[in-house]
Amino acid sequence: MSDTARLSVDIGGTFTDVALDVGGRMFTNKVLTTPQAPEEGVMAGVRAVLPEAGITAADLAFIVHGTTLATNTIIERKGAHTALIATDGFRDAVEMGYEHRFDQYDINIEKPAPLVPRYLRLPVRERCNATGEILLPLVEDDVRALVPILREQQIESVAITLIHAYANDKHERRVAEILQAELPELWITLSSEVCPEIREYERTSTACANAYVQPLMASYLADLDARLRAEGAQCPLFMMTSGGGLTTVETARRHPIRLVESGPAGGAILAGRIALECGLDKVLSYDMGGTTAKICLIDEGRPQTSRTFEVDRQYRFTKGSGLPLRIPVIEMVEIGAGGGSIAQVDNLGRIQVGPESAGSEPGPACYGQGGTGATVTDADVALGRISPDGFAGGSVQLSPELSQAALDKAIAQKLNLDGPLAAFAVSEMVEENMSNAARVHAVEQGKELAARTLIAFGGAAPLHACRMAEKLGMDRVIIPTGAGVGSAIGFLAAPVSYDVVRSRYSRLAHFEPEGLNKMFTEMHDEAQAIVASGAPGAALEERRIAYMRYIGQGHEIVVEVPARALVEADGAVLRAAYDEAYEALFGREIASMEVEILTWALSVSTIAPPPPRQTDIPEAAAASASGERKLFDADLTDFVMAPVYQRDDLTPGMTVQGPAIIAEDQTTTAVTGHFQARIDAAGHIEITRKVGDAA
Repeated sequence: MSDTARLSVDIGGTFTDVALDVGGRMFTNKVLTTPQAPEEGVMAGVRAVLPEAGITAADLAFIVHGTTLATNTIIERKGAHTALIATDGFRDAVEMGYEHRFDQYDINIEKPAPLVPRYLRLPVRERCNATGEILLPLVEDDVRALVPILREQQIESVAITLIHAYANDKHERRVAEILQAELPELWITLSSEVCPEIREYERTSTACANAYVQPLMASYLADLDARLRAEGAQCPLFMMTSGGGLTTVETARRHPIRLVESGPAGGAILAGRIALECGLDKVLSYDMGGTTAKICLIDEGRPQTSRTFEVDRQYRFTKGSGLPLRIPVIEMVEIGAGGGSIAQVDNLGRIQVGPESAGSEPGPACYGQGGTGATVTDADVALGRISPDGFAGGSVQLSPELSQAALDKAIAQKLNLDGPLAAFAVSEMVEENMSNAARVHAVEQGKELAARTLIAFGGAAPLHACRMAEKLGMDRVIIPTGAGVGSAIGFLAAPVSYDVVRSRYSRLAHFEPEGLNKMFTEMHDEAQAIVASGAPGAALEERRIAYMRYIGQGHEIVVEVPARALVEADGAVLRAAYDEAYEALFGREIASMEVEILTWALSVSTIAPPPPRQTDIPEAAAASASGERKLFDADLTDFVMAPVYQRDDLTPGMTVQGPAIIAEDQTTTAVTGHFQARIDAAGHIEITRKVGDAA
């Protein structure tokens, strides 16, 4: 087994990406995802990339994997037959939700259906209050009476969510003991383990989702691990989590819901490291693959994080229309705008792109696998951005005539558009959708965009990055080395980490350092044990945060907490930090109002060494084109002849003037006429606006 060979695999909706780092040399591969058996695509990618590096699976020292399987299981409703055990009187919390309408003007609003139907939401008598005091002991006969029901309904997995279990988990654990004794094959999720926080709806929804995906994910992970061992791999397998860290397979089997956004998290980590490498304080990460586009704000190399996420949104990614999960996630906005997103004309004569996707089966029309819908990839082929030859490293041969036929039928004939204008309309729509999502996200976070650098990766993002920058008024774009498999490369830079959260109500006016120190010690021990099991002997770092708000407010903002024993004076330190954070978001502070803390979080992770800062390099000779082809120009609304460059032929210091195409195995970069490109010291493509060209 080698000490330097590290492999990562990212399963996307259309492609499965593989990245292999052998002593600093990167080998990448892209294969079509196999949705019916995702592990088949994984093994195909692994078997394709290992011979390129001249090694075998036995030489690998490290494997990390990210997957959309948990998310897709929820969206497609293909999870386990699941039941919910709740405190008597509270089984309908997942149905009542927030008791407000996410679209108040839609009289036919459709709320997301709970993962567990009402007849499988089973009550038991017990009650604790918000401080953990037992008001009504658990009636154990109620639990035993559920055993025949669970058998009769052939329940595979159970979520146990009792009121205020975050403050006292005694009853949840006792319910689990009784059920485990009677039904040893039953999968059991405790809300006090998967989401020990206040807010009943989110806690119950998260526990149900974990129970719903757990049998499938556990089986998949066991099968994948066995296949890798059969291939000869002897190294540990890690899973990428939605919070941006790595965890062991055993932890992922217990809390598979933490894997829902694992792929996008890897991309944000990559963008953060490139920002540090290039000395950029503020960047916008732009990850566009085959199914979705993800946008993330990154300051000083650190992506923004959150503890809330929605899956299976019913209304074109409208906030509030999905199932809420309270898990550690990297804060980003995701829209249905990928290369496989299907474009169509709605009843009002408008072009709509996504969220429906052609996926990998049958894929875009140009794949020639039976797809008939006009997709973004079809538009890019028709506009000359993608060469039919060499797509996805030559694994897919494209048919431009099928793209044109699909665009004519779905768009051109319905809107009476001539020539390439149908493809241009689809491209403009998807780029405007992404730009608007970025604007809204920035405003919601109190951030600006114009002064940021756009870091674009994923199979489709480099094709659209320059137009995105034009629409957002941004002057610089960076296309990383290996951009087509950017998330998989980001996995290799992720630390082994684990997050622990506790809800403990506190007021800064009555700060209690003794109780908080005891709580943080317990949280630290739990997180450190899990991280140490995956990275024994590694140096570790700890981060603590508090979710704080003025008394009477409905939601909190995040404030850093010193990672040491707290003292009385830290109450004033936290108040000052909260006031500063609140003013940064809302432009003012309210000094007269008291501050309360509802939830505390702690993360322990291995220490990732910072990337080396790039050095300035002299200008090199102008790059030589390998050919030219017609490329659609948005300003002229017509084709121009643009030179085509092979990225492998470009060395640091070389420059390329737009309009131009820079082609590589896993993606293509389209440089518009407003920009020029230069290869920096690390081999990234740095695209900057031409002098005199106003944003």
